[in-house]
Amino acid sequence: MKNLLFCRKGILFLGIIGATLMQSCAVLKSPEVTHHGSMKNYKYVYINQTHEKSSVHGGTYRGGYGYTASKTISPGEIISSHFIKRGYVVVNNIKEENLDKTMIVNYSESGRRQISLFSYTIEITIQITSAKSDEVICIGVAEGQGETESDDIRVAINRCMEAIFQK
Repeated sequence: MKNLLFCRKGILFLGIIGATLMQSCAVLKSPEVTHHGSMKNYKYVYINQTHEKSSVHGGTYRGGYGYTASKTISPGEIISSHFIKRGYVVVNNIKEENLDKTMIVNYSESGRRQISLFSYTIEITIQITSAKSDEVICIGVAEGQGETESDDIRVAINRCMEAIFQK
């Protein structure tokens, strides 16, 4: 009887280890970017307002002591940083005289994908259009995975923006 109980615990332990390994081996899809025009002729970037995302995670230490941690991100600020470090001017409003030199950036969360029993990725889409003509300059799609939903979004945005600027 003791051997059977030990065997069941061993199988449960191996199952937990296997699920953990499967989760850590999850592969994110490569970012997909479609360029319909060049961003080289633009100087200004207007980023449509995005909502902050907050996530909380926690756990328990041995002995019953618990912890929680909260993370908040602003997708617009992450996107903004990619344009600023590449020399673009991020503006709060679009001026008539700069229409032909201004891009508009739209951000959305476009889905989730289950990658293991306990884990998923978040997919985001970034669309860049011309302020003057409303024509699409570029569309990027990427997914991310991290410790929290906020991390998932941050990773996805960074992967997407890096892919957009690789061209």
